[in-house]
Amino acid sequence: MMVANFVLDAAKPDTAMDATARDALMQRFNAAKSRRSQWESLWQDAYDYALPQRQGFGGGIRPGDTRMDRLYDATALDCVEQLAASLLGNLTPPWTQWFGLKPGPDLSASDAERLAPALEKAARTIQAHLDRSNFIVEIHQCFLDLIVGGTACLFVEESPPGSFSAFRFTAVPLHQLVLEEGADGYLNGLYREVNMTLAQLRERYPLADLPADVIRSGERDAQARFPVLESILPDGRGGYALQATLQSAGSNATVLKQSRMADTPMIAFRWLKSPGEIYGRSPVMKSLPDIKTANKVVELILKNATIAVTGIWQADDDGVLNPANIELKPGVIIPKAVGSQGLKPLEMPGRFDISQLVLDDLRARIRHALLTDRLGQISDRRMTATEVLERSGEMALLLGATYGRLQTELMTPLIMRAFAILRRRGEVPDIAIDGRLVTLDYRSPLARAQGQRNVQNTLSWLQAVQAMGPEALAAVNLPQAARFLGDALGVPSDLILNDVQPASQAQPTLDMEILNDELLANDEASARAAASVF
Repeated sequence: MMVANFVLDAAKPDTAMDATARDALMQRFNAAKSRRSQWESLWQDAYDYALPQRQGFGGGIRPGDTRMDRLYDATALDCVEQLAASLLGNLTPPWTQWFGLKPGPDLSASDAERLAPALEKAARTIQAHLDRSNFIVEIHQCFLDLIVGGTACLFVEESPPGSFSAFRFTAVPLHQLVLEEGADGYLNGLYREVNMTLAQLRERYPLADLPADVIRSGERDAQARFPVLESILPDGRGGYALQATLQSAGSNATVLKQSRMADTPMIAFRWLKSPGEIYGRSPVMKSLPDIKTANKVVELILKNATIAVTGIWQADDDGVLNPANIELKPGVIIPKAVGSQGLKPLEMPGRFDISQLVLDDLRARIRHALLTDRLGQISDRRMTATEVLERSGEMALLLGATYGRLQTELMTPLIMRAFAILRRRGEVPDIAIDGRLVTLDYRSPLARAQGQRNVQNTLSWLQAVQAMGPEALAAVNLPQAARFLGDALGVPSDLILNDVQPASQAQPTLDMEILNDELLANDEASARAAASVF
């Protein structure tokens, strides 16, 4: 089990927890856990049929246990893997600058041009640390939880000095999470129940005074685990309060750590949220009836196939034939009474062709609900650039609402948290990403796909203006049009000049055919990359 490490406090925490504070915390935790219990049966069904390797919510599952005994159809498992890989490639592609920092709208053109190189360097620094960390591994696990359970959580924590990367990521399983939603609609409160060994307790909380019985039990059995409750809650002053307690069998709990943080290391996000609900709903939940039905149909087909291969036989009870002594194999002579029919095969009423038609329809609906048939890899390599762009636009429409929620609940908090860590370490400028002076610029394939329509509209307008003659072309602010196309195509802001004024005399001639062909070729390559499954 991976256990995330928080930044250690300089002061040693008090081991005796105040009874009033403990009771208030446990009462709040139990209330949140009671609200979560209403979801556990639905989560268990979704994970059993779509991601059975995850640990169950009821406990009792040991590592290495067989968890696929009830599964006969793997369509949902395959679709979940493909959709998770597609989200990874479309939102946070590996080894690709999928975000940037650029000057905000409140800066003047000269100030923006001076600030742009520093911001691009800061964005590349963050991306380099992400590439050197375990981000891709853990975010992929989060996407799997998001698709199946509808809710996922990623811990973003600072690595010890001297580590290969400044970040350390941990995908927290859904069965360990108990969440609270704030007044603003964000998941800003978290409780985590986790069992740790003595070595993990000492590594994670080196300043804590562990009880003597815990030390004795841990030294006697290195794999003995002890329950720990971690809570990260808003402190009412713009920050967050972290508290970790060792839940002992007695009446007293041992405080392992207490601290306050300016920003939370927890990033919880959802696929889809219904009004009045805290946890998210997933595409697997929507297609769960079809998944269960397809699984049952395959089970019945296999039983029917077994009967078709081995057969069901009937015989007259003539006092000669003993079914217990019959062996159906080549060369065997089976006695029968005179005048009796002996063994006779029983015809089965089931029809394989009808059941296969039902199964094909169910599998098609599962693939459609999990977007596999629309976000999968392009099979026809002879598609034109226009066809690829249409597919890219369809993908942007399909994932538009989900992408907006993920951008708000995952990508923006992730970049803000990473920037805060590197700012404390002095690796990026001491500035604030406030949306006015500095803004985020998303450059993932899905973000670019959403801007392709504006690019095409702008190019069509420029082509029409050019056809009207030089007088009409004089009304075009070509430097501003070039800046707009650069922003829409995700060009780094330090490559775009902001103080270039349009020439007042002779206007340059645009070769729209060449420009349009170049942009279409670039859009085709981007759309193919966005639509492919990694």
